[in-house]
Parts: sequence; C-alpha cells; structure tokens
Amino acid sequence: MNWLQATHFFRPRLLTSMEGYTRQRLAKDMGAGFTVGVVALPLAMAFAIASGLKPEAGLFTAIIAGFLISALGGSRVQIGGPAGAFIVIVYGIVEHYGLANLILATAMSGVLLFLMGLFRLGNLIRFIPVAVVIGFTNGIAVLIMLSQIKDLLGLKVSSMPADFFGIVNALWQNLQSTNLAALLLALASLSLLIGWLRMSRRLAETRYNWISMIPGSIIALVFATLATWMLSLPVETIGSKFGGIPAALPSFQWPEFSWSSARFLLMPTLTLALLGAIESLLCARIADGMIGDRHNPNQELMAQGVANFVTPFFGGMPATGTIARTVTNIKSGGSSPISGMVHALTLLAVVLVAAPWAGHIPLACLAAILMFVAWNMGEWREFWHLRQYRLPYRITLLAVFFLTVIFDLTVAVEVGLIAACLTFIYRISSLSRCEPVNQLDHPGLGKFEHQVQAWRLYGALFFGAVKLIEEIEDKIQTPVLVLDLKNVIYIDSSGADALMNLIETCRKKNTHLIICGLSHQPLDICRRSGLLEHLEGHLQPDLATGLSRAVSWSPAQAR
Repeated sequence: MNWLQATHFFRPRLLTSMEGYTRQRLAKDMGAGFTVGVVALPLAMAFAIASGLKPEAGLFTAIIAGFLISALGGSRVQIGGPAGAFIVIVYGIVEHYGLANLILATAMSGVLLFLMGLFRLGNLIRFIPVAVVIGFTNGIAVLIMLSQIKDLLGLKVSSMPADFFGIVNALWQNLQSTNLAALLLALASLSLLIGWLRMSRRLAETRYNWISMIPGSIIALVFATLATWMLSLPVETIGSKFGGIPAALPSFQWPEFSWSSARFLLMPTLTLALLGAIESLLCARIADGMIGDRHNPNQELMAQGVANFVTPFFGGMPATGTIARTVTNIKSGGSSPISGMVHALTLLAVVLVAAPWAGHIPLACLAAILMFVAWNMGEWREFWHLRQYRLPYRITLLAVFFLTVIFDLTVAVEVGLIAACLTFIYRISSLSRCEPVNQLDHPGLGKFEHQVQAWRLYGALFFGAVKLIEEIEDKIQTPVLVLDLKNVIYIDSSGADALMNLIETCRKKNTHLIICGLSHQPLDICRRSGLLEHLEGHLQPDLATGLSRAVSWSPAQAR
C-alpha cells in the first residue's frame, strides 16, 4: 500500500481544516484552546482522583490524548481527555487488577478502537435516533450542573459520591457549610459571563467587534482569580484543593503486569472501548449540530485508538471525546483542531511554567463557567415541544434523560436504543398492511368472487408484519388466491418463511396460489432462500395478468 492509498482511509480532519485558514481563525482557536485548557485543568485532576489514580494521571491524559485526538481525529472541534463516564470502570479495574493491568486494558481498548475505525464501524453511530441524543445531552448537562453545586456553594464535602442520589444526599447533608464568599464569587462570575455574552452579541455588528472575540470565560477567570488573590478570599482554589500542579513532563513507563490476571481483562477492555466509542461519537455528533458540520466517525475512532494506546504508557488513563470541554471549545470560538491542540499545550505550559499561578484559580469561578456551559449545551426547549411528538418518541427521550442522570450514560444509551428499535419495529409493522383488491379497479373480478380472492400487500414483509400473511391464510375460502406484492419493498427471512407456510396452506386447502409483482429485493430474497423454486408456475409479472390467469383457471388444471 502506497502513501496515497494510506491517506485515503487515515486522513485527519486537521489536513482539510487548514484550507483557507486565516489569522482571525487562529486567534479564535488560540483563545478557545486556552479557555478549554484552563477549564480542563481541575476536571482532569478530579476525574483521576475519583478513579483511584494520582491527579497527574488526569493531566497527562488531557495533554497527550487531547493533543493526539485533535491532531488525528475526524472532528474539527472535539476535545479529548479523561471523562466522568470512565470513573466507575477505571476504579473497578484498579481495585481488582491493579494499576499495571489498567495500563494494559487501556492500551488494548485503544487497539480495538483503531480496528473499529479501520473497518468502518463508526458509521453505525448514525443510526442512533435524535431522541436518544437529546436525552443523553440534556442528562449530561444536568449532571455537569449538579456536580458543580459543591464548588459553587463552597461546601465542605470530604468525599463526593459518584451516583446521583449520593450526590444529592451529600449536598443536602453539607448545605449548612455553604461558603458565602465562594457563592458570591460564583454568582459574580456567572453574571459576568451572561453580561459579556449579551454585550458581545451587540458589539459583533459594530466596529468594536474585536471585543466579541474575547471569550467571556477568560474575563470571568481573570476577574475571579485577581479578586481571590488581592482580597485574600477564604475560598477553595486549585492549590488548596489539589496541592498544586506537578511541574514535570510525563515519562515512559512499562507496566509490570501479571499475565494470570491480564487474561481476565477482556470484558473491562471491551467496556472501555465501547463506552469510549459511544461517548466520543455522540459528542462529535452533538458538536456537528452546533457548528453545522459533519465529522468522520471512522477517523475519530482511529484517533481515539491511537490516543488510548499511547497515553497509558506515560502515566495516563482512558480518554474519549468530552462533551463539556467540546461545547466550551465551540462556545469560545474554536473552529479547527488547532484549538484542541492549543488546549493540550496550555495544560503542558501550566505543568511546566505556570504551576504556582494556576494554584490561585478559585474553584467557584470554574464551577460558574461549567454551569454556564452546561446550561447552553442543553436543548431544554425539546421538553416543551414533547407534546408535539408521538408517545414512543416522548418515552424514549425522557427515559434516556432520567437514566443518564440517575444511573449512567451506558445504561441510558442501551435502553434508548432498545426503545427506539422497538418503536421502529412497531411503526414499520403498522405501516405494512394488506387490503382486498377493489372491484372498482377490476370490474371483471366481481363475477368470480366465489372463485377468486385477491389481496394487495404494502410496506415491508418482515418478522413484525408476518401476521398479515397469517390473516390471509385464515380467510382462504376460494379455489384461487391472488397475492399482489408489487408494493412490498422488503422481505426478510421471516417473511419468506411466512410465504412458504402460505404455499403449504394453499396446497392443503386445494387452493391455487398466484403471486404477482415480485421484484427487486423481495425477488432476490425469494431466490436466495429457495422459495422461488416452490413458486414455479405461480408467478405473474403484474396484478392484471394474475387476475386474468385466475379467472381462467379451473380445478382441472390442478390435476
């Protein structure tokens, strides 16, 4: 395989995003990347700690995996890094198999992700219904806001649970420890974000439009950090919470894993790969809706695979596309993979240079920024518009939403897909129908109503609609039965089996069967299933010919 053939299936979006790239876009991408880098700083460390790892594991993941996913991925704006969805899985692997086997499981999941992209399995994500995506997105938005209440109020919570009811209980039990300074700082930051957004919209069409290019999150972050430092506000900061930022580059480490325990890593590896694929591609799809673009799902999976294979050997953890940081990137003006790469370099600069200053950033301000981002990422109007849709759509959307919030996104997506599949089967089966041939269309048929029965089928003859054939079987009362399949667009193996049963029933009742209009996929499935051999002498090209043959048929012909 030459170089040109290789770039056909492995073509990062970075290459096409550079066409027509301008200094204005570079400025926006750098600003967005810096903003996302600052926002990702505490999140990366928090995800690592909650997963039973050291804080730097999250940072190294955000730096290395974040850079690789942006540079090699199939989306223009997706930000990669550690995600909250992995916390329970990673914690379980560390507890049962140890850190060395987590490295192995993560690297193996990277190989699976790359193979999924290589074999074009990423396109399957396009079959996820809109109701599932909206429910998933709104559920994640609620979880983000819920997770930030602790820092927004400055609550003294020693250990924050990961489940919904545990979080709510912990917040309620510690509500009396609200820090007024943290709350006022968060409200001021939130007000500044909202005010800056409105002002930017007004200035966007004036000669001062350059001001609108400055992300409001940067303004709020600088304001809150200076206020905390100059006024010595008694609020929790990155330094006081996490003990500072490690000022060192990650080094390569080869794990000393045990093969006796590694053989049990198949299910954890599959879980990491599937969850990473689902979340990253859902995130990319949500980003597409926000920027009016279409990502390459297979390229995205291959990039995720490379990132997850490389990162664990440098002290990292599993990585995927992250909705909160991706939306922050979009809202901050990011328009190309450069912003994601700048986000990784920002975190690297913090680790190497700005560790002492980064320690002064108040968590209350970051909570306000994430609250603002979560509110804007949610499609809340869809709840109001639910009454316009059918009941199955409403049930699917609400089920995914509540399951995402109360349980986890994996359960939510699984249930949502099952509900969507059942709804689809029901809708297609209800659209498939059969009706007697109208005598007005074929006047001559009325003379032979005691000799010929004629039925016309519409839609798809699949496992959910075989009852149509069974109903026809129960109504056979004449020597001749005509079945028009011209308007049948699809027949599956169950439908072919139902037609075979109909042939047998007609033989037992001494009824002559004539099938008309069989073509395209229905004809192909009848040929491949062997059904066509049993229909020799029973096939006619159209209904008119079939009826002419039916009225001229006599029982003597059956002998």
